[in-house]
Amino acid sequence: MNKDREQTNSIDKTTAVIPGMKRFSYEAMATTFEIYIVHEDEKYAGQAANAAFFELDRLEAELSRFAESSDITRINHLPAKKVFRLGLDAFECLKISYLMYEQTYKTFDITIGPLYNCWHNKDGSLRTPSQEEIDKAMQHVGMHLFELDERLHAIWLSVSPLQIDLGGVGKGYAVDKMAELLREWGINTALISGGFSSVLALDAPPGTKGWPLSLSNPNNRKQVLARPFLCNRALGSSGIKKSGHIIDPRKGYPVEGKIASWSSAPSAAVADVLSTAFMIMDLDEIEKYCSSHPDQAAMIIPDDKYENTQEEIKSFGPWQEVSLIE
Repeated sequence: MNKDREQTNSIDKTTAVIPGMKRFSYEAMATTFEIYIVHEDEKYAGQAANAAFFELDRLEAELSRFAESSDITRINHLPAKKVFRLGLDAFECLKISYLMYEQTYKTFDITIGPLYNCWHNKDGSLRTPSQEEIDKAMQHVGMHLFELDERLHAIWLSVSPLQIDLGGVGKGYAVDKMAELLREWGINTALISGGFSSVLALDAPPGTKGWPLSLSNPNNRKQVLARPFLCNRALGSSGIKKSGHIIDPRKGYPVEGKIASWSSAPSAAVADVLSTAFMIMDLDEIEKYCSSHPDQAAMIIPDDKYENTQEEIKSFGPWQEVSLIE
């Protein structure tokens, strides 16, 4: 998904003293993925991590709109009203995206590319489009513009072209698949991060309540807002960089009122999606969403007119599930 995301999660420095922990890193999806594993056999842990990174490469080749042969690139060149059969992972990401689009009041939209392009020049700098440009772009934005066929694992477009970008779900989906692979290798005590904006914890290290993280104020990285401990859950984060916008696909305009959001969910894909959706949804919508999804949570930092103290941060849902320590 086209968006600007500020990385406001980090692995807490206390992780470095976890006995038997090994750290492995790999560059993919325009960020650094890291795997922290607690295992007595360092060589075996390294082999498992390498297998997970190999899976990451495979997923990027299938899900990236920048890969010429990916399913997503082919969709973006697909004529309207032509059925196109997809690989399993691309179909699953589209299905997750469609479901979350409906559940988040149409705020998470993987077709938002035309609107993003309206508000950015080709070099990525900001511009102010005319209302006519926005109206024209919105004719090609919305997940009602395609249909998925569960039986055939296929997609059908009602208009063309569409600009589908899985950036807001693909990284979390990849983290989930990497975790599944580690479990298959018998690696159960691990933490996987995708650029720290998408983090998934497996079992907690022995003798701990969970993997320690730090949530920092994007306007003041030295200010730690919370120190959650994560166990068998995911954490996502999103924020507005000084050089970019997050666009509300329902209105066609940049969002205002927030500088960062965090989400907690059972899977990294859902947490990844929600961290973006929470930046766009108003507080009433966020509260309503979390009330109807009791295993998911949100934390919001208001915009710069606030001092960004702990008292002003808005939180919804079961943050106790991540053992939140402020």
